[in-house]
Amino acid sequence: MDTAKLYKNDTYIKEWTGAVTSVKPLEEDDSRLLITLDRTAFFPEGGGQSCDTGFIGPYRVTDVQEEKGEVYHTIEKGDEPVPRPGASFHCSLDWERRFDNMQRHCGEHILSGIFYSLCGGINRGFHMGGDYMTIDISLEEDPAVTEITRETALEAELAANRVIWSDAPVTVTHFDSREEAEKMPLRKALALEEDITIVSVGSRENAADCVACCGTHPSSAGQVGLIKIYKVERYKGMFRIYFEAGERALKDYDEKHELISSLSQRYSASAGNLASKLDAREKKLSDLKDELYHIKKAFTAGECSRIDSLIEDSDLSVLFYSSDCLSAEALGDMSKHYMGKAPLLIILFSEKDKACILASDGVFCDCGSLVKEYAPKWSGKGGGSRVSARAVFPSEEKALAFSEALKELLS
Repeated sequence: MDTAKLYKNDTYIKEWTGAVTSVKPLEEDDSRLLITLDRTAFFPEGGGQSCDTGFIGPYRVTDVQEEKGEVYHTIEKGDEPVPRPGASFHCSLDWERRFDNMQRHCGEHILSGIFYSLCGGINRGFHMGGDYMTIDISLEEDPAVTEITRETALEAELAANRVIWSDAPVTVTHFDSREEAEKMPLRKALALEEDITIVSVGSRENAADCVACCGTHPSSAGQVGLIKIYKVERYKGMFRIYFEAGERALKDYDEKHELISSLSQRYSASAGNLASKLDAREKKLSDLKDELYHIKKAFTAGECSRIDSLIEDSDLSVLFYSSDCLSAEALGDMSKHYMGKAPLLIILFSEKDKACILASDGVFCDCGSLVKEYAPKWSGKGGGSRVSARAVFPSEEKALAFSEALKELLS
Protein backbone atom coordinates (compact mmCIF):
# COMPACT_ATOMS: atom_id res chain seq x y z
CA MET A 1 0.00 0.00 0.00
CA ASP A 2 1.39 3.41 -0.97
CA THR A 3 2.21 5.79 1.86
CA ALA A 4 -0.12 8.81 2.15
CA LYS A 5 2.25 11.74 1.56
CA LEU A 6 1.05 14.63 3.70
CA TYR A 7 3.78 16.99 2.45
CA LYS A 8 2.21 17.00 -1.01
CA ASN A 9 -0.83 18.93 0.16
CA ASP A 10 0.58 20.86 3.12
CA THR A 11 4.28 21.59 3.51
CA TYR A 12 3.67 23.24 6.90
CA ILE A 13 2.63 20.09 8.77
CA LYS A 14 5.16 19.69 11.56
CA GLU A 15 3.47 17.05 13.73
CA TRP A 16 1.05 14.19 13.04
CA THR A 17 0.21 10.65 14.05
CA GLY A 18 1.24 7.74 11.86
CA ALA A 19 0.77 3.98 12.13
CA VAL A 20 3.62 1.58 11.35
CA THR A 21 2.87 -0.62 8.33
CA SER A 22 6.18 -2.50 8.05
CA VAL A 23 9.49 -2.93 9.88
CA LYS A 24 12.72 -4.49 8.68
CA PRO A 25 16.33 -4.33 9.84
CA LEU A 26 19.12 -2.77 7.82
CA GLU A 27 21.54 -5.51 6.81
CA GLU A 28 24.61 -3.31 7.18
CA ASP A 29 23.65 -1.83 10.59
CA ASP A 30 21.62 -3.68 13.22
CA SER A 31 21.24 -0.50 15.30
CA ARG A 32 18.94 0.98 12.65
CA LEU A 33 15.62 -0.09 11.19
CA LEU A 34 13.70 0.66 8.02
CA ILE A 35 10.01 1.36 8.66
CA THR A 36 7.00 2.54 6.66
CA LEU A 37 3.97 4.45 7.92
CA ASP A 38 0.41 4.67 6.67
CA ARG A 39 0.87 8.47 6.41
CA THR A 40 3.93 10.68 6.60
CA ALA A 41 5.02 14.29 6.29
CA PHE A 42 8.68 13.27 6.02
CA PHE A 43 9.89 14.30 2.57
CA PRO A 44 12.08 11.62 0.93
CA GLU A 45 15.28 12.63 -0.81
CA GLY A 46 14.63 13.56 -4.43
CA GLY A 47 14.67 16.26 -7.08
CA GLY A 48 17.94 17.66 -5.77
CA GLN A 49 16.49 18.18 -2.29
CA SER A 50 17.73 16.36 0.81
CA CYS A 51 15.29 14.40 2.94
CA ASP A 52 13.60 15.50 6.14
CA THR A 53 14.73 14.29 9.54
CA GLY A 54 12.97 14.24 12.90
CA PHE A 55 11.29 11.71 15.17
CA ILE A 56 8.78 8.89 14.93
CA GLY A 57 7.84 8.47 18.57
CA PRO A 58 11.13 7.99 20.44
CA TYR A 59 13.02 6.96 17.30
CA ARG A 60 15.31 9.41 15.54
CA VAL A 61 14.72 9.52 11.75
CA THR A 62 18.06 9.86 9.92
CA ASP A 63 17.14 9.13 6.31
CA VAL A 64 14.00 9.01 4.16
CA GLN A 65 13.72 7.42 0.70
CA GLU A 66 10.83 6.61 -1.64
CA GLU A 67 10.49 3.48 -3.73
CA LYS A 68 7.45 2.49 -5.79
CA GLY A 69 5.11 4.78 -3.86
CA GLU A 70 6.28 3.69 -0.41
CA VAL A 71 8.22 6.07 1.83
CA TYR A 72 10.92 4.29 3.84
CA HIS A 73 12.17 5.89 7.06
CA THR A 74 15.53 4.89 8.51
CA ILE A 75 15.35 5.12 12.30
CA GLU A 76 17.87 4.68 15.11
CA LYS A 77 16.54 2.02 17.46
CA GLY A 78 18.73 2.88 20.44
CA ASP A 79 17.57 1.15 23.62
CA GLU A 80 13.92 1.23 22.57
CA PRO A 81 12.02 -1.96 21.64
CA VAL A 82 11.47 -2.68 17.96
CA PRO A 83 8.25 -0.95 16.83
CA ARG A 84 5.52 -3.34 15.76
CA PRO A 85 3.29 -3.01 12.67
CA GLY A 86 0.02 -1.37 13.64
CA ALA A 87 1.56 0.71 16.43
CA SER A 88 0.79 4.43 16.21
CA PHE A 89 3.34 7.10 17.00
CA HIS A 90 3.44 10.85 17.33
CA CYS A 91 5.74 12.08 14.56
CA SER A 92 7.58 15.39 14.31
CA LEU A 93 9.77 17.08 11.71
CA ASP A 94 13.04 18.88 12.22
CA TRP A 95 11.33 22.08 11.11
CA GLU A 96 14.47 24.20 10.79
CA ARG A 97 15.86 21.71 8.28
CA ARG A 98 12.55 21.51 6.39
CA PHE A 99 12.10 25.29 6.16
CA ASP A 100 15.74 25.70 5.14
CA ASN A 101 15.11 23.27 2.27
CA MET A 102 11.88 25.07 1.36
CA GLN A 103 13.63 28.45 1.18
CA ARG A 104 16.55 27.11 -0.84
CA HIS A 105 14.52 24.98 -3.26
CA CYS A 106 12.03 27.77 -3.96
CA GLY A 107 14.94 30.19 -4.39
CA GLU A 108 16.38 27.86 -7.01
CA HIS A 109 13.03 27.82 -8.85
CA ILE A 110 12.81 31.61 -8.86
CA LEU A 111 16.38 32.11 -10.08
CA SER A 112 16.04 29.39 -12.75
CA GLY A 113 12.82 30.99 -13.97
CA ILE A 114 14.49 34.39 -14.19
CA PHE A 115 17.42 33.04 -16.23
CA TYR A 116 14.90 31.38 -18.56
CA SER A 117 12.92 34.59 -19.11
CA LEU A 118 16.00 36.81 -19.21
CA CYS A 119 18.21 34.92 -21.65
CA GLY A 120 16.49 31.64 -22.54
CA GLY A 121 18.72 29.74 -20.12
CA ILE A 122 17.55 26.21 -19.33
CA ASN A 123 18.42 24.65 -15.99
CA ARG A 124 20.12 21.32 -16.80
CA GLY A 125 21.44 20.55 -13.33
CA PHE A 126 20.72 21.48 -9.71
CA HIS A 127 22.63 20.73 -6.52
CA MET A 128 21.93 21.77 -2.93
CA GLY A 129 25.29 21.61 -1.17
CA GLY A 130 26.31 22.35 2.39
CA ASP A 131 27.89 25.73 1.59
CA TYR A 132 26.05 26.81 -1.55
CA MET A 133 23.67 25.71 -4.29
CA THR A 134 24.46 25.44 -7.99
CA ILE A 135 22.40 25.44 -11.16
CA ASP A 136 23.83 24.60 -14.58
CA ILE A 137 22.33 26.88 -17.20
CA SER A 138 22.40 25.91 -20.88
CA LEU A 139 22.00 28.74 -23.40
CA GLU A 140 20.21 26.91 -26.19
CA GLU A 141 16.95 28.82 -26.60
CA ASP A 142 18.30 32.10 -27.98
CA PRO A 143 21.26 31.90 -30.46
CA ALA A 144 21.97 35.58 -29.85
CA VAL A 145 22.89 34.88 -26.21
CA THR A 146 26.21 33.07 -25.89
CA GLU A 147 27.41 33.97 -22.40
CA ILE A 148 26.24 34.67 -18.87
CA THR A 149 28.40 37.58 -17.80
CA ARG A 150 28.75 38.95 -14.29
CA GLU A 151 26.47 41.79 -15.34
CA THR A 152 23.83 39.32 -16.57
CA ALA A 153 24.06 37.43 -13.28
CA LEU A 154 23.57 40.62 -11.27
CA GLU A 155 20.56 41.52 -13.43
CA ALA A 156 19.09 38.06 -12.78
CA GLU A 157 19.82 38.34 -9.07
CA LEU A 158 17.99 41.66 -8.80
CA ALA A 159 15.01 40.36 -10.79
CA ALA A 160 14.83 37.25 -8.60
CA ASN A 161 14.86 39.34 -5.42
CA ARG A 162 12.12 41.56 -6.83
CA VAL A 163 9.96 38.45 -7.18
CA ILE A 164 10.65 37.77 -3.50
CA TRP A 165 9.86 41.36 -2.50
CA SER A 166 6.56 41.15 -4.37
CA ASP A 167 5.67 38.15 -2.17
CA ALA A 168 4.34 36.36 -5.23
CA PRO A 169 2.17 33.33 -4.38
CA VAL A 170 3.69 29.86 -4.72
CA THR A 171 1.09 27.32 -5.81
CA VAL A 172 1.40 23.56 -6.06
CA THR A 173 -0.99 21.82 -8.46
CA HIS A 174 -1.33 18.07 -9.02
CA PHE A 175 -2.33 16.71 -12.43
CA ASP A 176 -3.37 13.19 -13.35
CA SER A 177 -2.22 13.50 -16.95
CA ARG A 178 0.51 15.12 -19.02
CA GLU A 179 -2.12 16.68 -21.29
CA GLU A 180 -3.62 18.69 -18.43
CA ALA A 181 -0.23 19.68 -16.98
CA GLU A 182 1.04 20.98 -20.31
CA LYS A 183 -1.62 23.69 -20.27
CA MET A 184 0.54 25.43 -17.65
CA PRO A 185 3.22 27.98 -18.82
CA LEU A 186 6.07 25.52 -18.24
CA ARG A 187 9.71 26.56 -18.66
CA LYS A 188 10.83 22.95 -19.08
CA ALA A 189 9.33 19.99 -20.98
CA LEU A 190 7.68 17.31 -18.85
CA ALA A 191 9.35 13.95 -18.33
CA LEU A 192 6.30 12.24 -16.75
CA GLU A 193 3.05 11.01 -18.24
CA GLU A 194 0.90 10.94 -15.09
CA ASP A 195 0.78 11.96 -11.40
CA ILE A 196 2.49 15.26 -12.19
CA THR A 197 3.08 18.06 -9.68
CA ILE A 198 3.59 21.59 -11.01
CA VAL A 199 5.02 24.37 -8.83
CA SER A 200 4.29 27.94 -9.95
CA VAL A 201 5.68 31.19 -8.58
CA GLY A 202 3.37 34.09 -9.39
CA SER A 203 0.12 34.09 -11.30
CA ARG A 204 -0.54 31.79 -14.23
CA GLU A 205 -0.69 34.82 -16.52
CA ASN A 206 2.57 36.32 -15.19
CA ALA A 207 4.54 33.46 -13.67
CA ALA A 208 8.10 34.07 -12.52
CA ASP A 209 8.53 30.32 -12.75
CA CYS A 210 6.45 27.27 -13.58
CA VAL A 211 7.95 23.78 -13.62
CA ALA A 212 7.33 20.20 -12.55
CA CYS A 213 8.74 19.50 -9.09
CA CYS A 214 8.32 16.97 -6.30
CA GLY A 215 9.98 19.10 -3.59
CA THR A 216 8.63 21.18 -0.72
CA HIS A 217 8.09 24.93 -1.08
CA PRO A 218 6.78 27.86 0.99
CA SER A 219 3.37 29.29 0.19
CA SER A 220 4.78 32.62 -0.99
CA ALA A 221 8.03 33.91 -2.49
CA GLY A 222 8.50 36.41 0.34
CA GLN A 223 9.35 33.56 2.70
CA VAL A 224 12.48 32.83 0.64
CA GLY A 225 13.83 36.09 2.04
CA LEU A 226 16.89 36.60 -0.12
CA ILE A 227 18.83 35.25 -3.11
CA LYS A 228 22.52 35.97 -3.56
CA ILE A 229 24.68 34.86 -6.51
CA TYR A 230 28.30 34.17 -5.56
CA LYS A 231 29.95 33.47 -8.88
CA VAL A 232 29.48 32.21 -12.46
CA GLU A 233 31.84 29.83 -14.25
CA ARG A 234 31.86 27.86 -17.49
CA TYR A 235 31.06 24.19 -17.01
CA LYS A 236 30.79 21.51 -19.72
CA GLY A 237 29.46 23.90 -22.33
CA MET A 238 27.07 25.48 -19.83
CA PHE A 239 27.29 28.12 -17.13
CA ARG A 240 27.35 27.05 -13.49
CA ILE A 241 25.77 29.55 -11.12
CA TYR A 242 26.86 29.40 -7.47
CA PHE A 243 24.30 30.98 -5.17
CA GLU A 244 22.43 30.77 -1.88
CA ALA A 245 18.95 31.62 -0.64
CA GLY A 246 17.01 32.19 2.56
CA GLU A 247 18.57 32.30 6.00
CA ARG A 248 21.78 30.78 4.66
CA ALA A 249 22.26 33.74 2.32
CA LEU A 250 21.71 36.11 5.25
CA LYS A 251 24.24 34.23 7.41
CA ASP A 252 26.76 34.38 4.58
CA TYR A 253 26.23 38.14 4.35
CA ASP A 254 26.67 38.43 8.14
CA GLU A 255 29.98 36.55 8.01
CA LYS A 256 31.31 38.61 5.12
CA HIS A 257 30.13 41.86 6.72
CA GLU A 258 31.96 40.95 9.94
CA LEU A 259 35.08 40.10 7.96
CA ILE A 260 35.03 43.38 6.01
CA SER A 261 34.31 45.38 9.18
CA SER A 262 37.23 43.70 10.93
CA LEU A 263 39.59 44.33 8.01
CA SER A 264 38.39 47.92 7.66
CA GLN A 265 39.14 48.57 11.32
CA ARG A 266 42.50 46.80 11.12
CA TYR A 267 43.69 48.79 8.12
CA SER A 268 41.91 52.06 8.98
CA ALA A 269 39.87 51.95 5.81
CA SER A 270 36.24 52.18 4.82
CA ALA A 271 34.61 49.28 3.02
CA GLY A 272 34.76 51.36 -0.16
CA ASN A 273 38.53 51.90 -0.17
CA LEU A 274 39.59 48.70 1.61
CA ALA A 275 40.67 47.02 -1.64
CA SER A 276 42.88 49.97 -2.65
CA LYS A 277 44.40 50.05 0.86
CA LEU A 278 45.23 46.35 0.62
CA ASP A 279 46.63 46.81 -2.90
CA ALA A 280 48.92 49.56 -1.60
CA ARG A 281 49.99 47.39 1.33
CA GLU A 282 50.66 44.46 -0.99
CA LYS A 283 52.78 46.71 -3.23
CA LYS A 284 54.75 47.92 -0.21
CA LEU A 285 55.33 44.36 0.99
CA SER A 286 56.43 43.33 -2.50
CA ASP A 287 58.94 46.20 -2.58
CA LEU A 288 60.23 45.26 0.87
CA LYS A 289 60.62 41.62 -0.16
CA ASP A 290 62.57 42.69 -3.23
CA GLU A 291 64.76 44.96 -1.12
CA LEU A 292 65.31 42.21 1.45
CA TYR A 293 66.23 39.76 -1.30
CA HIS A 294 68.99 42.01 -2.60
CA ILE A 295 70.25 42.82 0.90
CA LYS A 296 70.34 39.11 1.78
CA LYS A 297 72.05 38.30 -1.51
CA ALA A 298 74.75 40.91 -0.85
CA PHE A 299 75.15 39.79 2.77
CA THR A 300 75.50 36.09 1.94
CA ALA A 301 77.95 36.92 -0.85
CA GLY A 302 80.05 38.79 1.70
CA GLU A 303 79.84 35.89 4.15
CA CYS A 304 80.92 33.46 1.43
CA SER A 305 83.93 35.70 0.71
CA ARG A 306 84.79 35.66 4.41
CA ILE A 307 84.53 31.86 4.49
CA ASP A 308 86.68 31.64 1.35
CA SER A 309 89.36 33.68 3.10
CA LEU A 310 89.26 31.40 6.13
CA ILE A 311 89.68 28.35 3.90
CA GLU A 312 92.63 29.91 2.05
CA ASP A 313 94.40 31.07 5.23
CA SER A 314 94.10 27.81 7.16
CA ASP A 315 94.43 24.08 6.83
CA LEU A 316 91.05 23.32 8.41
CA SER A 317 89.43 19.98 7.69
CA VAL A 318 86.09 21.15 9.13
CA LEU A 319 84.83 24.75 9.00
CA PHE A 320 81.85 25.64 11.20
CA TYR A 321 79.77 28.74 10.44
CA SER A 322 76.84 29.80 12.63
CA SER A 323 74.15 32.41 11.90
CA ASP A 324 71.46 33.74 14.21
CA CYS A 325 69.59 35.53 11.42
CA LEU A 326 69.82 33.39 8.28
CA SER A 327 67.35 30.58 7.65
CA ALA A 328 68.28 27.05 6.65
CA GLU A 329 67.03 27.92 3.17
CA ALA A 330 69.41 30.90 2.93
CA LEU A 331 72.31 28.80 4.19
CA GLY A 332 71.36 26.14 1.67
CA ASP A 333 71.81 28.75 -1.07
CA MET A 334 75.21 29.66 0.40
CA SER A 335 76.25 26.01 0.45
CA LYS A 336 75.86 25.80 -3.35
CA HIS A 337 79.03 27.90 -3.56
CA TYR A 338 80.97 24.98 -2.06
CA MET A 339 79.22 21.87 -3.41
CA GLY A 340 81.72 19.71 -5.28
CA LYS A 341 84.48 22.29 -4.73
CA ALA A 342 85.55 22.60 -1.08
CA PRO A 343 88.30 20.08 -0.12
CA LEU A 344 86.98 19.97 3.44
CA LEU A 345 83.67 19.74 5.30
CA ILE A 346 81.77 22.99 5.70
CA ILE A 347 78.98 23.07 8.30
CA LEU A 348 76.58 26.00 8.04
CA PHE A 349 74.34 26.21 11.13
CA SER A 350 71.02 28.11 11.28
CA GLU A 351 70.20 28.94 14.91
CA LYS A 352 66.59 29.90 14.09
CA ASP A 353 65.87 26.61 12.28
CA LYS A 354 68.20 24.38 14.36
CA ALA A 355 69.53 22.98 11.09
CA CYS A 356 73.01 22.04 9.89
CA ILE A 357 73.84 22.34 6.18
CA LEU A 358 76.85 20.26 5.08
CA ALA A 359 78.89 20.86 1.92
CA SER A 360 82.13 19.41 0.51
CA ASP A 361 83.79 18.31 -2.72
CA GLY A 362 82.43 14.79 -2.20
CA VAL A 363 85.97 13.39 -2.12
CA PHE A 364 87.09 14.57 1.29
CA CYS A 365 83.87 13.18 2.82
CA ASP A 366 80.38 11.97 1.95
CA CYS A 367 77.95 14.55 3.41
CA GLY A 368 74.86 12.38 2.98
CA SER A 369 76.46 9.41 4.74
CA LEU A 370 77.59 11.60 7.65
CA VAL A 371 74.03 12.84 8.20
CA LYS A 372 72.54 9.38 7.83
CA GLU A 373 74.97 7.80 10.32
CA TYR A 374 75.44 10.51 12.94
CA ALA A 375 72.40 12.84 12.97
CA PRO A 376 70.02 10.22 14.52
CA LYS A 377 72.34 9.96 17.55
CA TRP A 378 71.20 13.47 18.48
CA SER A 379 67.58 13.00 17.30
CA GLY A 380 68.35 14.69 14.00
CA LYS A 381 66.55 14.01 10.75
CA GLY A 382 67.70 14.64 7.23
CA GLY A 383 69.69 13.38 4.28
CA GLY A 384 71.48 14.40 1.13
CA SER A 385 74.16 13.56 -1.42
CA ARG A 386 77.95 13.23 -1.28
CA VAL A 387 78.43 16.97 -1.88
CA SER A 388 75.50 18.36 0.15
CA ALA A 389 73.25 17.32 3.02
CA ARG A 390 70.94 18.78 5.65
CA ALA A 391 70.04 17.72 9.20
CA VAL A 392 67.39 19.29 11.44
CA PHE A 393 67.50 18.88 15.23
CA PRO A 394 64.99 19.35 18.07
CA SER A 395 67.31 21.76 19.90
CA GLU A 396 70.33 23.96 19.31
CA GLU A 397 72.33 21.93 21.84
CA LYS A 398 71.86 18.72 19.87
CA ALA A 399 72.74 20.40 16.59
CA LEU A 400 75.97 21.75 18.09
CA ALA A 401 76.80 18.34 19.59
CA PHE A 402 76.38 16.79 16.13
CA SER A 403 78.71 19.42 14.65
CA GLU A 404 81.35 18.84 17.35
CA ALA A 405 81.22 15.11 16.71
CA LEU A 406 81.93 15.65 13.00
CA LYS A 407 84.82 17.98 13.85
CA GLU A 408 86.39 15.30 16.07
CA LEU A 409 85.76 12.62 13.46
CA LEU A 410 87.36 14.47 10.55
CA SER A 411 90.11 16.49 12.27
